[in-house]
Amino acid sequence: MELLREPGSFEGPSLMKPMLLIVDDEKTQREGLRAVLEDHYEVYIADSAASAIELLESDSFDVLLTDFRMPGEDGLKLIKRAKSLAQPPVCILMTAFGSEETAVQAIKEGADDYLPKGSMLIDDLEKKIQRSLKLRRLEEENIVLKQQLGKRFQTSNIVGESPAMRGVFDMVEQVAPTNATVLILGESGTGKELIAKAIHQSSHRAHHAMVTVHCAGLSPTLLESELFGHEKGAFTGAHERRIGRFEKADGGTLFLDEIGEIDLSTQIKLLRILGERSFERVGSTKTLSVDVRLLAATNKDLPKLMAEGKFREDLYYRLRVVEIQLPALRERATDIPALAMGFLSEFAHQNRKKVTEFSNEALEALVHYVWPGNVRELRAAVEHAVVFAKGRKVDLTDLPPLLRSGGLSESSRSMPGEGHGRLMMPSSSSAQGTSFSLQENERQLMIDALKATRGNRTEAAKLLGMSRRTLHRKMTKYDLY
Repeated sequence: MELLREPGSFEGPSLMKPMLLIVDDEKTQREGLRAVLEDHYEVYIADSAASAIELLESDSFDVLLTDFRMPGEDGLKLIKRAKSLAQPPVCILMTAFGSEETAVQAIKEGADDYLPKGSMLIDDLEKKIQRSLKLRRLEEENIVLKQQLGKRFQTSNIVGESPAMRGVFDMVEQVAPTNATVLILGESGTGKELIAKAIHQSSHRAHHAMVTVHCAGLSPTLLESELFGHEKGAFTGAHERRIGRFEKADGGTLFLDEIGEIDLSTQIKLLRILGERSFERVGSTKTLSVDVRLLAATNKDLPKLMAEGKFREDLYYRLRVVEIQLPALRERATDIPALAMGFLSEFAHQNRKKVTEFSNEALEALVHYVWPGNVRELRAAVEHAVVFAKGRKVDLTDLPPLLRSGGLSESSRSMPGEGHGRLMMPSSSSAQGTSFSLQENERQLMIDALKATRGNRTEAAKLLGMSRRTLHRKMTKYDLY
């Protein structure tokens, strides 16, 4: 039995390399892989499954790279045993006898990836290892975070571990026990109502109702009646007295969603109730008092509406005693795997399908997409994928077409006034009479982004709203190297 430790070299105590175990009965193959991988990994090698098991049970490895055909146990059985450990490694199977059936069986046994020896390139192998390690880290971090969130906001189903979301959670925890009015800002689909629920559920008002009003869907007359109630005969169609949402929320919380849509006359009445905690039903002169905490949300630019005379400045400052800004999903990409897995479980159960996970390619596509519709769009995309999934795993082909393309989506090209930190597509009016094709516009945008970031491709990709991989592909297409 050959059992050698190849520790590699360390550049300092903080530069911990991932531990990699190579298992192959061919010495030339073992040594060749060790030589090319030891710069980035702490490499151990073994010549059989039995040797590998001894190492796996005595230490915690990050990666297992194993041959398929070996004396004694083969690579599939070794992977199955490795995945049964308390801390299983990322497992990649190599074989010179590759077939589609072998690959399928390897995945069933728990392999994270598969690579035929005959066509194996070291760059491909390193990419597979790095991608698998990255996905595992994301999954582990989000498991921990979901457990923490389950204790803090169990009924709100909020998932997030990115710095931006941690800041939101800290603000929610700080403001929830108070009676302060909170204004929640964010793009459509970012989860503003979930944050409002989390605030209510963590407050001393949690044993009372949280009442929600979606302001955009109601005319001014109906909205006023909905908020404050009305007396019988107050207006045409008012056949009986109606109790308004403020009264229903007495002792609890009233959440006004899309508050940027309300008209000026209703804004005046809201201003009064925020100041005096009293109001009259429509058609009544009797003043009613309530104990209500007000939470509001909008995706509108309220200062801009104030400048246009469409939103009262005094109401704005009454509402934003505390302001919570929710990040767009594209600004918290590390949260996407956990969010997607939560939706996957939900829709698999609803549709009675045995779908349990995403392929690496599908998860990578989800992480790199721009998500103009934010979490709401992600939820719909996962539901689509579950419907079309044929096995236990969602593949890239199961995702909606726009996500599979990997390109710059139309919705990610910001319109005037909606930059969100991205370069804007030149409009026809700004072309000064020159006719630009879509390809010419896109090429010029990429040139501008690279200039603005001094050639930093990662930052340029962020500015353009695309993945770095897509930027690389398009730079090649437009000969920008």
